[in-house]
Amino acid sequence: MVPILARLVLFVVIALSLPLSAGCSGLGGGDANKQANDYVTEANDDIDKHNRLFEEARATYTEAKEAVENADDPSGEAERFTQTRETMEEAQARLQEARGPLAEVRNLNTDTEVKEYVGILAEAVDTQIAAESREINFYQILEEDPTLEDNREEALGILEQVGDFYQRAEEDYQRAQELADANPELIRES
Repeated sequence: MVPILARLVLFVVIALSLPLSAGCSGLGGGDANKQANDYVTEANDDIDKHNRLFEEARATYTEAKEAVENADDPSGEAERFTQTRETMEEAQARLQEARGPLAEVRNLNTDTEVKEYVGILAEAVDTQIAAESREINFYQILEEDPTLEDNREEALGILEQVGDFYQRAEEDYQRAQELADANPELIRES
């Protein structure tokens, strides 16, 4: 039996918050900063939920993959691939929810570095969502063809795209982390 493809491992989404004591220009300073902090906290909650579901999807995928590689009849694993896809879709929905609060921070009259940080983080989230959409397509293929006997090339192409998108998202997360590290008075780890 031909083994199915190994998947990439997801990196952890950076979750930071803004200290309430940092000064923000305009709109009463502290009020805008408190709002920004509240929005980032809300986004972090959605990201945490995403990460838990994402890990659940990865664990289910790994179990199904091993079963396919070790069993004589892989047809029974299509249901687990369906479960993986559905969990991944739910995780992706949580990540999409994090976009709203991040957009709200960009609308506040806060320091330039805070807006830049949130902008980079929002780009990373968008890129990760695009990667997860393609990964969901991969699961759809596995539902129909668990051993990838008929769809191996298509699946490889999707995984290549997924890898490229995750790499771009990881680079954006790293840029956001570097900006946060350069501005510890404005952006700190939660």
